[in-house]
Amino acid sequence: MFSLPQLEAFVAVAEELHFGAAAVRLNMTQPPLSRQIQMLEKQLGTQLFGRTSRKVELTPAGVMLLPRARQILDLCIKTDLDVRRVSSGDAGSITVAYTAIAGQSALPQLLKRAAEIMPGVSFVLRELVSTDQMDGLVKGNVDVGLLRPVVARPGIVSRPIMTDRLVVAIPSGSSILGSLPDMNAPLPLVMLDRLPLLMYSTKEARYFHDLVLRLFASAGAHANITQYASQIPALLAFVQAGLGVTLVPASAMASSPPGVEFHEISGSHGIRELNRVDLELAWNEQTANPAVRRMLELIDSTGLDAPAAHVSAQRV
Repeated sequence: MFSLPQLEAFVAVAEELHFGAAAVRLNMTQPPLSRQIQMLEKQLGTQLFGRTSRKVELTPAGVMLLPRARQILDLCIKTDLDVRRVSSGDAGSITVAYTAIAGQSALPQLLKRAAEIMPGVSFVLRELVSTDQMDGLVKGNVDVGLLRPVVARPGIVSRPIMTDRLVVAIPSGSSILGSLPDMNAPLPLVMLDRLPLLMYSTKEARYFHDLVLRLFASAGAHANITQYASQIPALLAFVQAGLGVTLVPASAMASSPPGVEFHEISGSHGIRELNRVDLELAWNEQTANPAVRRMLELIDSTGLDAPAAHVSAQRV
């Protein structure tokens, strides 16, 4: 098989149509250049140049080879650059998993900043609940996860990147608000005592499930659970249908269905500290993907800001 130096020598002579000029272009003397051409012709079993004392010209075989030789050399250069970019994290692919609500808050910010700093990196997006994200990180199906704090797995590293809070979602026009002195006032959690509560699944959404129960307990309210769901959009669909009330992150208001309104919640002293919803960035510490390391450096240097979400009997 012919070699890349042979093709480089051929292209130089073919473009210059002069051995001396081609040798200068390649920063070499003419005898080694002539030997490269001779070896290439021997390898291909055909003459590529017609040579006389006055001129050099391409044979039909040389005319056919020239564009292909250029393509091969261009591909080699591009491959060299691409490999170097991938190894430095400037190119490649990252599989990012995210929860439904993270897809509306942290994910767009992350992708926007990555596109500015890492334009050569492509992203594969997968919406998964937090427990499934952890499984993907362990198995290597996911490079980076945007998830809620869940039980740690060996080798998986995570850190908080965004903080939110829970608000109550109720059907629009609900009689629950009848006893509120101010319709824009926070809704005491005790007012939800024994009302039909639409709850997070204990398996797929344990983090939210336990947080809601802690908030109810702090307010001395009984959680009358009537429906379970693993995703926030499903819980809001239940609310829209008038099947009960639920607590969701304030960032979920951005994509709520019509017929649902939101209120801040209030309760006993300390509820503000208890009502904290964390979103974490997680990755496998053994990742061999340089682009992941580059993205982690990006987030470390810029951070991600939580979106401002203000609730005042907001109807959506």
